[in-house]
Amino acid sequence: MKKISRKHRNIFNMLAVALFAILGVLTIIITKAAANSVAIEPENGIKTGQLSVISDTTQTASNSKYVKFGSDSTGNSVEPLTPGTSWQWQLQGNIDTTVLDSTSNPKKMYDIDLFDVPISTIANLKAKGIVVVCYFSAGSSENWREDFNQFPASVQGNPLDGWAGEKWLDIRQVNTLGPIMAARMDLAVTKGCDGVEPDNVDGYTNNTGFPLNGGHQIAYLKYLSDLAQTRNLSIGLKNNVDQIADLVNDFDWALNESCNKYNECGNYSLFIDQNKAVFGVEYSGSTSSFCPAMNNANYDWLLKNRSLGVERTACRNG
Repeated sequence: MKKISRKHRNIFNMLAVALFAILGVLTIIITKAAANSVAIEPENGIKTGQLSVISDTTQTASNSKYVKFGSDSTGNSVEPLTPGTSWQWQLQGNIDTTVLDSTSNPKKMYDIDLFDVPISTIANLKAKGIVVVCYFSAGSSENWREDFNQFPASVQGNPLDGWAGEKWLDIRQVNTLGPIMAARMDLAVTKGCDGVEPDNVDGYTNNTGFPLNGGHQIAYLKYLSDLAQTRNLSIGLKNNVDQIADLVNDFDWALNESCNKYNECGNYSLFIDQNKAVFGVEYSGSTSSFCPAMNNANYDWLLKNRSLGVERTACRNG
């Protein structure tokens, strides 16, 4: 083998040093580019000092963000709530898990209190193939809840008429409210709830003590929707009839109180058009006065006492 001269060895050494220097520079450039390509945002697009709701770009043909949600007692995915679901809404007293036992309809849902109902009751319902939705108030503080001390006075406004111990929340202050609502949805997941029913989500139409407008309400509700659906929880739109068109794509089903009494049921057809269930109750009148119209609209309606105990009369499907 021909021996390489010292001159050539020096040239090779210089080239090797230059090559390693170039590789080092390229490594730094590639690393920085990769870091800049991933924008790490706080959960669900919430940025410091403002409410910023992430947009959804992966909606299905039916305009639902998720085709399935939750899981049953065997760990299998639970089908979305669709029209024709038999259901019970009980927020007071010991939960009667037998109410729907005699109903042959395979589609069943219970709406119960997130905090008060034990895990064992939820497990019992799910073992029967019943979808379990868990209720909490997202628009008011309640002084008997276990997390009440997390609401500073600055976010609590006027009392809710007729509901002792409750105050409207300033839904603009999402940096304060967001972690509380996220923790509640985490609790829902831990307890085995398949979905959530956030209540008092029409504060902008009430005397809350804060200058809320429709834009604030929509932004807050879309934020709640993202919190729920990133946890694989179904979420229902409670009342708030004036913003149905703005929110139908962000919610999986709807629940209304007394829309027949106030003649404001019509817009819920937008949920039916997407094969999403519309649940509702009337607290007065007879079933003959509203059931025919509700059945014709493909809504699932009950007659109940305002206390929301066990008693119920269903318009259809038991």
